[in-house]
Amino acid sequence: MTNDRLQAILASPSYRLAEDDLDFLESDGARAVRLALEFHRTDSYLRAFGIESTVVVFGSARVPAPEDGRDDHPLAKWYDEARRFAQDLSRGATHTQTCHRLVVATGGGPGIMAAANRGASEAGAPSIGFNIRLPHEQQPNPWITPGLAFRFHYFALRKMHFLLRARALVAFPGGFGTLDEVYEALNLVSTRTIDPMPIVLVGRDYWSRMLDLDHLVAQGLIGAAEAALVHRCDSGAEAARHVLAHCGCGEPPAP
Repeated sequence: MTNDRLQAILASPSYRLAEDDLDFLESDGARAVRLALEFHRTDSYLRAFGIESTVVVFGSARVPAPEDGRDDHPLAKWYDEARRFAQDLSRGATHTQTCHRLVVATGGGPGIMAAANRGASEAGAPSIGFNIRLPHEQQPNPWITPGLAFRFHYFALRKMHFLLRARALVAFPGGFGTLDEVYEALNLVSTRTIDPMPIVLVGRDYWSRMLDLDHLVAQGLIGAAEAALVHRCDSGAEAARHVLAHCGCGEPPAP
């Protein structure tokens, strides 16, 4: 009888070490603990790697890479532009063994995200991928620096890490996710919730339809100063020059 009770005690969930009690850690009651853990874990890895500041790159996951053989895709050119942007930015930024500034950070998936991580890798610089757990699992692209690929459960924590170290945001044509991040960054900057930073929209024709700032000003919904938060351009090279010129991290590369 005594032995049976002891075995029951040892097998009880309450007797597990807290870090071994997965049922508890995944419960609704432990949500605050998971939120704190997800933030702190990522922050610790970034600090250990010496990531001081980032440039966040957004854009569609559906843009094909050149090796996919879909050069006729209407958005194919943006892969090359995002790749060029990351190359030029990374070559003009500061990277030492213990300190990395203006590090490319993406959502970690394919398309524009892979292009930006790829460009940074080709320039010999580290880059970050902030992936997210989705119903249809999205694999991290292979151009992210090993040790800087993260997978989040909570969109809120992922968004926080996108902007926590960001010194600029560069957005190429994209869907709901891209639009969400751009609108949120504009709102945070315009309300002075975060420090001002360059917000660059690459692809004038696309962004003139997705974000008609002139219309918003004309309707009295935003002011001219808020519209001026955005810089539009048509090339990754120009976007890199703009970011480097405004972030004070070395001379912009020649056109």
